[in-house]
This record gives sequence, C-alpha cells and structure tokens, in this order.
Amino acid sequence: MFKNIKSDLPASVVVFFVALPLCLGIALASGVGAANLFSGLIAGIIGGIIVGIISGSYIGVSGPAAGLAAIVAASVASLGFENFLVAVVLAGAIQIIFGVLRLGIIGYFFPSSVIKGMLTGIGIIIILKQIPYFFGLDKNPEGDFAFLQIDGENTFTELLKAINAVISGNVDQGATIVALIAMGILILWSNVLGKKSKIFQLIQGPLVAVVVGIVFYFLTKGSNLELVNQHLVSVPVPDSFQDFIGQFSFPNFSAIGQSEVWVTAFTIALVASLETLLCVEATDKLDPEKRVTPTNRELFAQGTGNMISGFIGGLPITQVIVRSSANIQSGGKTKASAIIHGFLLLISVYFIPQVLNYIPLSVLAAILFIVGFKLAKPSTFKALWRAGWKQFVPFIVTVLIIVFKDLLWGIGIGLIVGIVIVLFKSFQNSHFLHKENEDPTDGKVKMTLAEEVTFFNKGAILKELDNLPENSHLELDVSNTKYLDQDILEILDDFALKAKNRNISVKLISERGIETNLKSYTEFFKNKPKLIS
Repeated sequence: MFKNIKSDLPASVVVFFVALPLCLGIALASGVGAANLFSGLIAGIIGGIIVGIISGSYIGVSGPAAGLAAIVAASVASLGFENFLVAVVLAGAIQIIFGVLRLGIIGYFFPSSVIKGMLTGIGIIIILKQIPYFFGLDKNPEGDFAFLQIDGENTFTELLKAINAVISGNVDQGATIVALIAMGILILWSNVLGKKSKIFQLIQGPLVAVVVGIVFYFLTKGSNLELVNQHLVSVPVPDSFQDFIGQFSFPNFSAIGQSEVWVTAFTIALVASLETLLCVEATDKLDPEKRVTPTNRELFAQGTGNMISGFIGGLPITQVIVRSSANIQSGGKTKASAIIHGFLLLISVYFIPQVLNYIPLSVLAAILFIVGFKLAKPSTFKALWRAGWKQFVPFIVTVLIIVFKDLLWGIGIGLIVGIVIVLFKSFQNSHFLHKENEDPTDGKVKMTLAEEVTFFNKGAILKELDNLPENSHLELDVSNTKYLDQDILEILDDFALKAKNRNISVKLISERGIETNLKSYTEFFKNKPKLIS
C-alpha cells in the first residue's frame, strides 16, 4: 500500500486542504448547529482512515457529502442530534447488509453518459460556488453545493453579486490578491515546474499556495489588505484534551424504537449507497490505471464507517467525487493517500487548529477552481456531442439538473432520459421490413425480427402488419430471434386470423426451415422454449 508513497503523500496533503473546509461547510449546511460542527470533521477522519483501510478502492476518498445535507438537516430538526446519530448507526448496519446481499452491482446500471454528466456538473458547481470566495465576498458555509442556499440566495444570484462587485471594485482586495497569487502558483506548478524536477512533484503546488496564503495573512495584518476572520478557515480550537473529547457526541439509543429513526436510517442508507456507487463508477473512469473497485466491499466499508461515525457523533459518510478527483489529479496512486489525509485531519484538528485558522478561504477556492476545471473540461462536451444525440442528451440533462437543482435529482432525471432513449431505440430496432424484390405489384414482403423482441415493440410491429396490403405475401423471419415476448405472440396469432380475411399468405422462416399456413404461432413457438418468456 505504501510503495507509491512519493506520489500518495503529496496527494494526501492536497486532499486534506480540500477536505478541511468542506467537512466544516457541509456540517453547517446540514443544520447541525455551531455546537456540532466538529461532526463534519469526525466524518472526514473516519472516512479517510476507517473506510480507506477497509475499502477496495485505490483512489476514492470518503467523507461527509453535500448530497446528504438536505436529508441530514431535516432529520436533525425533527429528531434532535443525538437521536439522529442512532439513525446514522443503523444506516451503516443496513449498508453492511446491502454489501452482504451483493447489491453493489446497482451502480453499473447507470449509463456512462450520466456518469460523465455527473462529473461535469459537479465540476461546474465547484467553479461557480468558489467564485465569491475567490473575491472574498460570500459568507455562506464552504461546501454548500445546492442551487438554493440557506440564506435565500442561489448559485447565480451569488455569482451576479460577485460580478457586480468585481466591476465596481468592491471586492475584498486582500482575499483577491492572495487568490490570484495562489492561482498563479498552481498554474506555474502544473504547467512548468512540475515537469522540470522531481522535487516539484513531491512538493505539490497546492501546499505551496496554502503556505503562501498563511504568510500573506501575517504580512498584511494591520494593513488595508488584512484578511478578517470571515475570510479564513474556522476550525474549533479546544483549550485542553478534555475540551477536545467534549466535542464528541454520542447516540441516544433509547430512541431506537421510534419509527422515524428507522425511516431516516433507511433513507440515509439508500441515498448514501447510491451516491457512493455512482462516485465509485466515476472515480474508476478517472483512474489512469483503470482499476475496478469491488462495489460490494465498498458498501461494507461505507457501512462500517457510518456505524463508527454515528457512534462518536459524526455525519453520514459516502465516497465523494470532489475529494476523489482532487486525489487523482494530484497524483494519488493507492489508498494510502486517503488514509494519510484522514490522519492529517485528526492530527491537525487536535495539535494545530489555530494554524489551520490562518488559511485564507480564497486560496482554497483557487485550488478548487483547478479541480473543477479538470472535471468540466470543454473537451468532454465536444466528445459527447460527437458521440451523437443518444449520448449527448442524457449527459447535458444531467449537467443542467445538477447545476440548477442538486446531485441526486440530476442523476435520477439523467437516468430516466437514458432509459427513454433506450426504449425508443428498442422500438425502432425491433424488426426490419423490406420488399423482397423491386416489383411493387409482386406483393412479396419479408419481415425479419430482431434478436430480442419484447412488449415495447408491440406498437411498431402491429403498425407494420396492419399496413400490409391485401393479396400480399409475408415471410416472417425469426431465425435469429433468441427471445420473443408473449405479447408479440398474441399479436401474431391475431394477425393470422386477419390475414385470411385480407387474403394475405404467411410463411414463417425459423432455424428449422419454412413453416406455412400456421393457425397459431403460439403453438409453434411452444416447441421452441428458448423463444418464450
């Protein structure tokens, strides 16, 4: 696991700096209150260390997820935080059962275009959401990735406010300057220095950007460029070990009999499992080595992580694409980077929380800009467009719904659009009909059925049969058909009666040869069991 430590260690540092504000922001966006913000850090630590050790994913990173924020907020408001933790523990147990039942295969039923749309949509959201932070404007919690924000604003109203502030020169000068410096460092490191020497590969650009941001904070104190607290990371600072332990909360297991607790547990288990499986599919696609994550083991790992997180006061955990993609783009090779990032979170929040609170949010915004751009490259749009409308439509629908609604809605509607397209193509490709020769007076028609014909194809086949002219001759070729639905057999039986009244002769071509003058196709196909549903 540690043979690629030269790559994994710097990657873990980048993931740590990305995860730190997200853990706090998601906790605040989840409605747990200022007293329980530590719950987000607990989830990040458990997601990195425990889930990282158990998981079979090489490059996936787990932690609290923005996709669960709305569910968590509603549940905490209804149940109370300690009762909610019981639901988190139960959700973890349910996920373990999902893994034992081998339900991890569900993620493979989502089209590739929807997965790519998910990645691109998240990349666009990351960029849009970080623009206000880049200029030191937005005071909302970091990591609030929903379109509608908790202060009544939305993604684009915040963006318009930022644009107007930039035009009018009302941006925070200190935050903007250090963000531009950080962006310059990141671009220089990625495009120039990282290719010149191994030392620049070991010491990653994001780490340098963060260090420069902290130095900038101290150098500008007392000047008109000073960064105030609202522009800095805010980690709880314990005065003693007892204060640190006091930040942990524990479940109220006396509430385990409440039906609402169980409903919440099943909801969290289902949504967290689905989000994890989709992120697994996405990260596997991003993995340069194209390794495949064992999905059932991943559900077991996530379930174990959620049980432990719930036991000690943490938020629900899923595999998350923002941290996973940051890990991949920073050169992470094995699960060691995820595990080390978890230990970095644990060590830092106990030993150096005050140092973390000197990191400018605008520097972290610059780091996330790079992550977002790599997820939402223009080349992705071009590739999907060239692949045809059957790929582009589910892709762009997924992107738009994720940007204008949220992650789960985008994935769900994208999947529905993908299914509709499949059904439409199935409707089109159920059969092939053509005239046997060029003489239109001959009346000879041949219909070849596809390999699989189901009830979705009823309308198309019935329309073709009803349009056959009187006194014609039909050859129905099923020699390549492997599956024929009962609904289609009933259509053929009905047509056999109609054909006599319209003086249409029918021949059935099968692997056995040609059968003529059949009174019932159902009786014939009963002797071909492989064709019957």
